[in-house]
Amino acid sequence: MNPIHIILLIFAYFSVLILISFFTGKSANNTTFFKANNASPWYLVAFGMIGASLSGVTFISVPGWIEAQSMSYMQMVLGYIVGYAVIGLVLLPLYYRLNLTSIYTYLQGRFGEYSYKTGACFFLLSRTIGASFRLFLVANVLQIILFDALGIPFWITVCITILLIWMYTFKGGIKTIVWTDTLQTLFMLIAVGICIYTIADELNISNIFTYVSESEYSKIFFFEDIKAGNFFWKQFLAGAFVAIVMTGLDQDMMQKNLTCRNLKDAQKNIFWFTIVLVIVNFFFLMLGILLTDFAQKNGFNAHKDALFPIVATSGILGLTTAVFFILGLIAAAYSSADSALTALTTSFSIDILEIDKKKNEADQEKIRKQIHVLFSLVLITTILIFKYFIANESVIAKIFTFANYTYGPLLGLYAFGLFTKYAIKDKLVPIICVISPIVTYFTNTFFLEIMDFDFGFALLILNGFYTFLGLYIIKSLPINFPKKSEYS
Repeated sequence: MNPIHIILLIFAYFSVLILISFFTGKSANNTTFFKANNASPWYLVAFGMIGASLSGVTFISVPGWIEAQSMSYMQMVLGYIVGYAVIGLVLLPLYYRLNLTSIYTYLQGRFGEYSYKTGACFFLLSRTIGASFRLFLVANVLQIILFDALGIPFWITVCITILLIWMYTFKGGIKTIVWTDTLQTLFMLIAVGICIYTIADELNISNIFTYVSESEYSKIFFFEDIKAGNFFWKQFLAGAFVAIVMTGLDQDMMQKNLTCRNLKDAQKNIFWFTIVLVIVNFFFLMLGILLTDFAQKNGFNAHKDALFPIVATSGILGLTTAVFFILGLIAAAYSSADSALTALTTSFSIDILEIDKKKNEADQEKIRKQIHVLFSLVLITTILIFKYFIANESVIAKIFTFANYTYGPLLGLYAFGLFTKYAIKDKLVPIICVISPIVTYFTNTFFLEIMDFDFGFALLILNGFYTFLGLYIIKSLPINFPKKSEYS
């Protein structure tokens, strides 16, 4: 595919996003930016959340996992169903009852200021690293297939990427994102559908589902080895808790849910989002089987994260497939990154600076815009550190994994708040939340080296347990909640 054609494609794509932002950003204020005036149609939120949940990492990586892990990832996806049920039935009613802009405000009312700031800081750290890693991965792919040929250095690619996101989010914020994510999810799903159809046609497959079910890579459930990272109960339970923490306790994901008109609409959003997400992940895994077989039969030396990009842009599948792969890749990356940037701005503005307590709305808006620019620069800096100072991709992947450790304290804090009536020594909470991930790391290392036992994604559960235990140790007398306390 000609680099000029790719640039024109990207230009056209972002022109549409900026046009959407123009219409959604009219008469926008902080309420629009943070909560979309609580007027988002639930079905748009549900559809757009698909793209934000999957991200560029899923778009590239999940098909590449098939060769080594078969379809074991579906075990985790099935666990998501339980997790999203908890979000819809427990967390969303709480958030709507408290009328929250930032979900971490709950921690302030339940435990105190130190717990509140600690929860917000862990989110800011997690999301900054996570969003940077996702954008780094996609920017690398774009650099290889496009910008290297044009002689454009990586740092310019990254700056342009973040600038484009800033351009269509700085005014309308979450209101704009609800609409742009819908478009981006559509492009991503079309890309997957076209790739599946094209490869199936090239392989002369008459029934895709029969072909997939008969594949050597079609195994989903793994009960054989409890020590393995893909053991069913590990992945299923991890999936449930990952969904709870990385959606229900994540400002990025919950901010969209809180833009719905009411609790009932938000719950409908979660319900339908869950169904579609499970189906979409299954199709990604189907695509992985087709890509793996196609690569092997056509002599492609492509594995893991390189599998999908190399096959899709090779030209053998035609121009249409290459075009939609690039559109799907960009859509998957930006649907995650734009909401991350908005959520980081929201959390820092509300939780750290507490601009909602300022009386002057003009000052509130000015500070919010400054914070939006600040976090754009933070994302650029973090990505460039990954590229130029760390460089080793395996190390970067480990850093991304470490970001998952930071969600454990959030899990422990919310679990303790919701399922106990104890108060805690608030000033000690930051210490507990720092110690817990460290203890989790050494526990995992011990079990892995001494007992050859891999916790896998279940590390999140272990981390949350250590945090919960630490909070129990520093508890004080039970709180005498009124029967209908909003924080109980």
